This record gives sequence, structure tokens and C-alpha cells, in this order.
Amino acid sequence: MKKICVIGCGYVGLVTGTCLAEIGNRVICVDNDGEKISCLKKFIIPIYEPNLKEMIKKNVNLKRISFTTSIKEGVEKSEIIFIAVGTPPKEDGSADLSSIEKVAHEIARHMREYKVIVEKSTVPVETGEWVETTVRRNNLSNCEFDVVSNPEFLREGSAINDFLHPDRIIIGVKSKKAEKIMCELYAPMKTPILVTDTKSAELIKHASNSFLATKISFINAVANFCELVGANIKEVAQGIGLDKRIGKDFLNAGCGFGGFCLPKDLEAFYWISNKLGYNFDLLMAVKKINEEQKKNILKKIEETIWIINGKTIGVLGLSFKPNTDDIRFSPAIDIIKMLQEQGAKIKVYDPQAMEKAKKVLKDIKFCLNPYEVAKNSECLVILTEWDEFKKLDIKRLSKLLKHPIIIDGRNIYEPEKMRELGFVYKGVGR
Repeated sequence: MKKICVIGCGYVGLVTGTCLAEIGNRVICVDNDGEKISCLKKFIIPIYEPNLKEMIKKNVNLKRISFTTSIKEGVEKSEIIFIAVGTPPKEDGSADLSSIEKVAHEIARHMREYKVIVEKSTVPVETGEWVETTVRRNNLSNCEFDVVSNPEFLREGSAINDFLHPDRIIIGVKSKKAEKIMCELYAPMKTPILVTDTKSAELIKHASNSFLATKISFINAVANFCELVGANIKEVAQGIGLDKRIGKDFLNAGCGFGGFCLPKDLEAFYWISNKLGYNFDLLMAVKKINEEQKKNILKKIEETIWIINGKTIGVLGLSFKPNTDDIRFSPAIDIIKMLQEQGAKIKVYDPQAMEKAKKVLKDIKFCLNPYEVAKNSECLVILTEWDEFKKLDIKRLSKLLKHPIIIDGRNIYEPEKMRELGFVYKGVGR
């Protein structure tokens, strides 16, 4: 059992802390948001992630996880300190590392013995050096410490499984002592551990997410080509994905990628490469294709209903992917705003994300179910591939809509079947 402090109870920090407790460690989760900590103590979870609430309850009852606003308490009672605070993008695309610096400063002030300080937040390469410098400058007791890079590879909606059963664990270290401690921590997970230098570990995260974003934009570009020649992107993607060198994952064409990781990390990777004097134009091409996919959905709507101004359009899906309530950089939010700019009236439904969407979308009718969305709408636009949407009563939708028109931004239905049922149906790349 290791004594661990996780600073930051956002998505990464909360999942990390809970899963580390699950494998038998004693974890203190720290956040400067007193209301959030108060809610967590009452098992009110600030994010939607399957099974997370139940796992937190279990480990609180086992006295393996606790919550506090005191960094001092967390640092003094722990050997390993994870930094999992936000690194949001600034206007120029670079990562805002001010929270990382503040936390590093606070850790240094309260250290009285050797600590392993772990970068869990996604940070640009060379951040570890600044963390080390900050801690050294403010280390009042002049005690030993190590800074480690341990990037996360969590997918929202399956984060617990991703943490407990990862493809690999990356540990970037400078000392054998830190390497030993981190390898002991992760030994129960029986997963391949790659030990690298700190900079390589930092780079692996940005490179991984940028590659996945590239893969998505590539298949979306191919989907647009398929529409020009009358090919089927699902069959093309299947043929590509059967190549073991490529694989089938992230080859689903649609209205573009979103979430807080891929867009942010793509921008940050491009920014740091420019700063270092390397022109990584491929990353900007990936971003451009992703932006165009949203506009393509708008174009498909115009092709089916002609004038958008004044018409009611039903939208299914607000989160950037299913099984999460995260709407950050969600294509659905951007597409809805583009429709509103053209004068559309919007009705929406999402199984989990509506409360968060109410904070960023105005003049929207939030509905109780998909059928209320469809009723008297000019067309239905699907922007998130929730399982619930795949099981809808299609004939009922047809009767509720003003016109049987579906714009499927996630290709969850089969075009031939929908057309047989009398729908005007437009998918992506088919």
C-alpha cells in the first residue's frame, strides 16, 4: 500500500484517485473548490462516468480514499503526489500551466521529507523541468524529491476500465529511486510498463492524441471523397482497418472529434513545435478537416430543407461522445450554434449532457426524450451515437416529424433501410 495525494478532483484526478484506491492504496484527493469537495463527501459526483460513484462509495467505506481542500494535509500524509489540475488552452493554442505552477509551489512549501511528484495532467514537453525548478526554489526544508511524468490515457465513458486495464503505463523518470516507487505502485495491474526519460513521457501523450486526431480526420476526408464517387465509407473503413498495421479503432467517419483532450492536445502540440522551431503543418490540416466536418453537416441540412431560417430542427446528442456528460469542444454544440446563427429554432435531447449544455446554449428547447424532439421538427439531426438513439422506434419518428428527414452525423443507421421506410436520409460518406 502506498500513501498517495491526488491534487485536482476533475475528470483525470477523480478517476485516478479512485482507481488507485481500488487497487489497495490510501488516497487523499485535494481540490481548492470547497463546494466540490463537500459534494464528493456526500457522494455527489461532479462528472458522469459509469461505475465511478459506486467505486468511490466502496473505497470511502474501506477508508482508502478521502477528500479535502488542504494541500498541506495531502502533501504531509503522502509519499507520492499526483498533479492532476487543469491545463486549458489559451487563445494562442498553448496550454495554460499556471495551475501546475501554483500546485508545485504549494507542494514545495509543505514538503518535509522525500516525495515523488507526478505530472498526471497533460502538459507540453519540458514542463517537468519547470516543475522541478519551481519545487527546488520553494522547498523550504531542502528535502529530496523527484519529478515524474506519468501521462494518462483515459477515454471518457470507459475511464475506469482504461485505468485498471491499460494498454501500457508510461513512466518518465530521472532517478532509479523514483522508478522503483512508481513500478511498485503499478505492479498489481500486471500491465507493460515503459520507463523513459521525463521529456519522452511528456511527448508520448501529445503525440498519441495528435495521431488519433489525425486518424479521425483522415477517415472523415476519405468519407467526403466517398460521397463524391458514390462509395460507402463504412466498407472502406472496414477494409482499411483489417490491416493490422492500421487497426479499426478511430476509423468511424462522422461530424468530427471533440472532447477536452484531442482538440486541446493537437493545438498544444502544434504550439510547442512552433516554439521549438519546427513547422508541424500536418496538425493544422487535421484541425481544418475537423472544422469542415461540422460545416458539412450544416450543408446536408440545407440540402434537405433548403431555408434554415425560422425552421425548427431537432437534435439528438450534445456530449462529444456517448457515455459521458462532457460537452467541451463537442461538435454538437458548435453545429447547434451555427444553426442558430442562421435563424433555426432548436429542440434537443441528450441522456446525460443537458444540464451542462444549459449553461452554454441559449434559446433552446430541452426535451424529455427523442420523440418530443422529433414532434413537429423539420428534420432530425443525430450528433452523438448514444445506444438509446440506435434503438428508437423509427416508424414513430416518421409520424412525429413534419417531414421524414434524418441527418445522421454518426452513421448509426443503414441508408437503404431508412430509405425503404420512406426517409430522406443523409449520413457521412454513404
